[in-house]
Amino acid sequence: MTARAPAPAEDRAVSGLAFALAGAIAFSGKAIIVKLSYRYGVDAVTLIMYRMLFALPLFAGMAWWAGRGKPPLSRRDWAAVAGLGFCGYYLSSFLDFLGLQYVTASLERLILYLNPTMVLLFGWLLYRRPWSARQLAGMAISYAGVALVFGQELRIAGGNVALGSALVFASTVSYALYMVYSGQVVQRLGSLRLVGLATSVACLCCIAQFLLLRPIEAALQVAPEVVGLSVLNASLGTAVPVLLVMMAIERIGAAGTAQAGMVGPLSTILLGVWLLEEPFTGWLVAGTVLVLAGIYVFTRGRAR
Repeated sequence: MTARAPAPAEDRAVSGLAFALAGAIAFSGKAIIVKLSYRYGVDAVTLIMYRMLFALPLFAGMAWWAGRGKPPLSRRDWAAVAGLGFCGYYLSSFLDFLGLQYVTASLERLILYLNPTMVLLFGWLLYRRPWSARQLAGMAISYAGVALVFGQELRIAGGNVALGSALVFASTVSYALYMVYSGQVVQRLGSLRLVGLATSVACLCCIAQFLLLRPIEAALQVAPEVVGLSVLNASLGTAVPVLLVMMAIERIGAAGTAQAGMVGPLSTILLGVWLLEEPFTGWLVAGTVLVLAGIYVFTRGRAR
């Protein structure tokens, strides 16, 4: 008796889940690659320039592919793309890179996971969108988890942890603003085209920032390992997960993709312990469980 062949819908669900998990794990590797690069004495301005320099052809190609056969952008659209690219990808990424100089990759990932709560807050401030008691409870649980890990890391590593955490949190705020304001632009341009164009703008901003703040010779003085890690970050840590997440959303929807993305903090912690020799403590485990539980409660509240 032969086994039943899986239905097409089941195939799409399985492949969508696989894409979502792979995208979340690839995204989580970004912090690990950045922390490894800092070991070679490079600064944040140079490091993010290299990452975006290598990512620019990938995202420009993505924008071209998604825009084939579609009408050109209006001035209004270009202004929106420029603003979203600056806020959502340039500023958010640069603040994150700065913060990673002072905090562990594990704490950075937990802070970034507060993004849905910031989106809710801005939605209420700007559009008076209501929130539920379940969402508030989820926010409280998640922030308690981050506070737990932050307090332990502050006790061990000292005052720079506060600065790094503030920078990463500012990165989260910047990206939340991008998500709140991108809704109408996505409807006009499509998600893949918007991501390609906005990230291309961010790439140009990072390159321009380097040219304004550093002599061009500084780009030639980095260790070869930094260049190799930047190529890896631009591809595996940036462009590939964007595509994987987009394909996952097409197959299992945004809610399912977000739920699968909860594996991100766990993979960051494991990679940090393995590759960076970051401490693996009960406080970290407890904080991570609280953050993931809070986000789960939060997203369930939003779905209801």
